[in-house]
Amino acid sequence: MTNGSVLETVELTRRFGRVTAVDRLTTRVLAGEIFGLLGPNGAGKTTTIKMLTTLLPPSSGTASVAGFDIVRQPSQARRMIGYVPQLISVDGQVTGYENLWVFARLYRIPRDEREVRIHDALEFMGLSSVANVLVKNYSGGMIRRLEMAQAMMHRPRVLFLDEPTVGLDPLAREAVWDQIELLRKTYGTSVVLTTHYMEEADRLCDRVGILHLGKLEVVDRPAALKASLGKAGATLQDVFVRYAGEEVELGGGYRETGRTRRAAVRLE
Repeated sequence: MTNGSVLETVELTRRFGRVTAVDRLTTRVLAGEIFGLLGPNGAGKTTTIKMLTTLLPPSSGTASVAGFDIVRQPSQARRMIGYVPQLISVDGQVTGYENLWVFARLYRIPRDEREVRIHDALEFMGLSSVANVLVKNYSGGMIRRLEMAQAMMHRPRVLFLDEPTVGLDPLAREAVWDQIELLRKTYGTSVVLTTHYMEEADRLCDRVGILHLGKLEVVDRPAALKASLGKAGATLQDVFVRYAGEEVELGGGYRETGRTRRAAVRLE
């Protein structure tokens, strides 16, 4: 593990038959950094996240989280990881408190620490007042904050967020952005997020990487990437077009549209 980094990939590759979804990805995420993984639909973002969270084995190459190899030491790597998928990962039929209690047990948090951890997580995410309300009655922004709370119960070194604000209205999106920044500031958590919202990446990310057809085309700070285009008023969207060859399509294809709409409906 390179000094100062909490996640590293070297030639990380995933193939599905003849299709190479992720092609020799080599990069690193620094401790306390918010790193954005951008790319058009089918670029390999979700496949990359699934490999790094040990949900999908790589075809070749290596990756490590907090020094633990995702293939040789998956159990240790998972203890270093928190993960919030795009689709809903909390149970709407129980309360916010009960969701966190279940996760506290799953993460094997000692019995004498559970109540404090749950209380702290709810307070940190601004959910103490609705702790005993059924999650099906939460707003979309509250659900996302609860998901982040449960993903942070075991104090992971790296938090993975897959499209964290999809389906949220502008105010709820801003609230989630605030919590992500607060997590980094308070706990020093490194965050890896995927997003189709360029303003989200521009505001939150210390660095962004742009994937295209499974390959990492460029990695740098948003300001440096915009400056590299050499034109006044360049945006991150302009950078995206330069390296991915197309504009961001929030709708995507049939499968992606279905996933996004399902997430949006459940967050309404």
